Amino acid sequence: MHRFMSSFLSHHRCLHSLQNAGPLCSHLKSRSVIRFSGPDTIKFLQGLLSNDVRRFGEPPREENSPIPTPNVASVVVPPMYAALLTPQGRFLYDLFLYRSPRPEEKLDRTGSGPGNGSGGSVEILADVDNSISDELLATLKKYRLRSKVDIDDVAEDFSCWQRYGRDLSGKTPTVEEPEADSVGWGGGVDRAGMSASHSSDVGWQWFKDPRLGCLGFRGIFPSGTMPPLVESDKETDEENYLMWRLEKGIAEGSTEIPKGEAIPLEYNLAGLNAISFDKGCYVGQELIARTHHRGVIRKRLLPLKFLDNNGKEVEGKVTPGSEVIDTASGKKLGSVTTALGFRGMGVLRLDDAFKDTLTIQGQEDIKVMAIRPDWWPAEWFQDRQHTAVA
Repeated sequence: MHRFMSSFLSHHRCLHSLQNAGPLCSHLKSRSVIRFSGPDTIKFLQGLLSNDVRRFGEPPREENSPIPTPNVASVVVPPMYAALLTPQGRFLYDLFLYRSPRPEEKLDRTGSGPGNGSGGSVEILADVDNSISDELLATLKKYRLRSKVDIDDVAEDFSCWQRYGRDLSGKTPTVEEPEADSVGWGGGVDRAGMSASHSSDVGWQWFKDPRLGCLGFRGIFPSGTMPPLVESDKETDEENYLMWRLEKGIAEGSTEIPKGEAIPLEYNLAGLNAISFDKGCYVGQELIARTHHRGVIRKRLLPLKFLDNNGKEVEGKVTPGSEVIDTASGKKLGSVTTALGFRGMGVLRLDDAFKDTLTIQGQEDIKVMAIRPDWWPAEWFQDRQHTAVA
């Protein structure tokens, strides 16, 4: 269950252009959308997922409340990243969860007052891996039992998008895209945004990526419409978003995070805000809690570069599943999980990951350079030496 993509154009040139590019936007065709609704929605998800879904049932904080307009809710509930695990604590699926605004949280179409109340019901949209969406739906319905929650495939109605690039560091304190502040108000009305809003009951919104600020902004939008704030010449292929993540060592989906095999903490899901250690029980919680409180994670997912003996990037020669070895000791340190051009990701033993003697088994002329992501917390490296900074 690994991802491999063939080289496109020059990955070297493409990656460096990404580093200097302004805001880019990709339609994430690898992702799909499912909808949860009904009075037991939060209770149902709370008992399944690794994050604390109860936040969607709490009153939104005032600092997340923009000026109310017909097409933007008067309160903003940030999205959440979470995972569904096996009972043994292995990764199965990741989900980006968005709580749809309630009618009473938005002005009505006339802009003169709030809409009719929803009776306390909560609707949540989930951005999920498209390749396993049918399987995920079947799994969720198996767990549903007598819970009063509807689970629907709405992939034809909605699409997933990502905004990223050098100028979208995510350092703004607000949870929304800062350029969206003027949408729907005065002379700054975004007609595309209002049109998208008026085509559905959900409205539109860009949110800070719930994993890391450096990933930019993410959103679910009605299908068949271009998301607002997206310039026509700035939409780019999803492979560029993959390259953006490879550089930062961030896997996504059940192909890059091997389904039924991956240990979530080794894939850094705690650092990506996917796990709550304070909530109650959920499926697979015991292994996660025990590993976390033991405080020892010997292997982690790392960004990788593939080089020749002269230090030049090697394009398209490494495939997922390739073993990484230390030629000095002969030890196997881990394996490559994702590869694209001269970049990749792999789960390696941290004690030896940053040595300059790493190669691909059977391709000893290809050197492997592991990179320490600059978003990693310092405690992950308190006892590690010889680190390279991205």
